[in-house]
Amino acid sequence: MESEKIRSENNSGDDSDTRIAEFRNAIDAIDEKLLGLINERLVFALEIGKAKAQKGAQILDSAREYHVLDHVTNLNNGPISKNALHQIFKQIMAASREIQKAHRVSYLGPEATFSHIAAMNHFGRTVSFIPQPGIPDVFSEVEKGTCHYGVVPIENSIEGTVNNTLDLLFESDLKICAEKYQPISHDLLSADGVLKDIRVIYSHLQVFPQCRKWIQKYLPDAELREVSSTASAAQKALKEAGTAAIASSEAARLYGLETVASRIEDVARNTTRFLIIGKDAVRRTGTDKTSLIFVTSHIPGALYKVLEPIAASGLNMVKLESRPTKHENWSYFFFADIEGHIEDSAVKETVENMRKLCLYLKCLGSYPRSEK
Repeated sequence: MESEKIRSENNSGDDSDTRIAEFRNAIDAIDEKLLGLINERLVFALEIGKAKAQKGAQILDSAREYHVLDHVTNLNNGPISKNALHQIFKQIMAASREIQKAHRVSYLGPEATFSHIAAMNHFGRTVSFIPQPGIPDVFSEVEKGTCHYGVVPIENSIEGTVNNTLDLLFESDLKICAEKYQPISHDLLSADGVLKDIRVIYSHLQVFPQCRKWIQKYLPDAELREVSSTASAAQKALKEAGTAAIASSEAARLYGLETVASRIEDVARNTTRFLIIGKDAVRRTGTDKTSLIFVTSHIPGALYKVLEPIAASGLNMVKLESRPTKHENWSYFFFADIEGHIEDSAVKETVENMRKLCLYLKCLGSYPRSEK
């Protein structure tokens, strides 16, 4: 009886091995078809690139890429998740852009900053990413044409607006081509991964307040040292014994650090909105956002009158921010986001009505709304 039981178990194992082999053979056959279809798609993408070059069009088409992702999402019946599906098609579209023309994307560096992560998540990993020491340098490289696009932070859900970016948008002729909401999650990293050895913690100025509760609970006596970026913090933690960095999981992978603790931020909903800046206008998708900068007259009720056309049109204004113009004391410009595309009749008419009431008004661009 025992021998029969063993033979039965062995036969069951043989059957499982046979089924696994059959499934793997089926997957190999599907992979061959996928590879052929992907390369066939790239051939068409190459022809599109040639046509774009003939008419001087930009390679990145945010509206088209939005439609592709929306189309495959609507076709998807599972089991693949929406997020995984989007990641796959973003890489395929990145390969299409690469075959059309090598992209250079400028971002606030160094490597493994959240700007870098947002850039990779938006463009895929096949383009050339060029780190810059400051946000003005990102703008400069795109303005000069050294890079095709730039990625800059505009606001954080906890810390608020990035004023440097707003000021540069006021001065620059570049357009907003897209936006990307990047979840911000902080890890504590060190060379050896041992919590009790940590005496100094490096990170960016804005990061420490976001992790205050965790630090007070687990490392209340540690010295906090500010550096220019979370990536710089990771580099220091790699070289200096007894130190750690608060940085991204991407920084741990890139610099070979051990993760002491994951997701140590106080608020799990921490998100930064990034803008993709460039020189091209983006076609409407039907789910868009338009960004404006304007200056009002120095009279009572001026701002109210400028915003009246937005209310009258029924458009939704999702952001309004003021900043000093720096050209005259107590003079301000306003940054506003409204839902809709400048090609929409309601948006176009509203902006023109606002322009009549402003000393200055500039449309920074219309682009697909990103999911938060």
